[in-house]
Amino acid sequence: MEAAAPTDLPTDLCSIAATGLACVRGDRMLFAGLSLDVTAGGALHLTGPNGSGKSSLMRILAGLLRPFAGTVTGKGRIALLDERPALDAHLPLGRALQFWARCDGVPSARLDEVAQATAITGLLDVPVRFLSTGQRKRAALARTIAGQAPVWLLDEPLNGLDNASVAMVEALAARHCASGGICIAASHQPIALPGGRVLNVADFAA
Repeated sequence: MEAAAPTDLPTDLCSIAATGLACVRGDRMLFAGLSLDVTAGGALHLTGPNGSGKSSLMRILAGLLRPFAGTVTGKGRIALLDERPALDAHLPLGRALQFWARCDGVPSARLDEVAQATAITGLLDVPVRFLSTGQRKRAALARTIAGQAPVWLLDEPLNGLDNASVAMVEALAARHCASGGICIAASHQPIALPGGRVLNVADFAA
């Protein structure tokens, strides 16, 4: 697998910070008093057991979920990878990715580069519904990173991946951060990110 080329992001292009976040789902407060700060070139591994609020925190950071308390600030476009691949299950993978490429203004050369980096070039004619769990994850990763957003939010990016694919995700994250981007990954599995910073969401259980 070849790593995607760095995106050459300006080093002051992106940042993301949260102060005093609290999150309530249903009648349960998942966490409270949670703060974080990641600047250009930085990475953060969000860990914690299932149900601790990792995915909810990612959606708050992405602006898709309103926190019960606290604030999120930042600059730079955000790309979110979560459990929904957002790819039309009835289309061949290549056409499904091209749909998002047109929406995001991604040139075909960039899409080809990302397809090679995520080892899906041999799957582009396969309908999305026939892909394995790991193949769908790699396809969703390709969709997420193709648009060259400076801030990557990767929610459980390693689920269903073999060892080689895990190494691929880690290499892509390292190259993205080296080029001035940000990578925040929520994962219950170990993941090697630049700097080795870890925030355990369970430490903020209310």
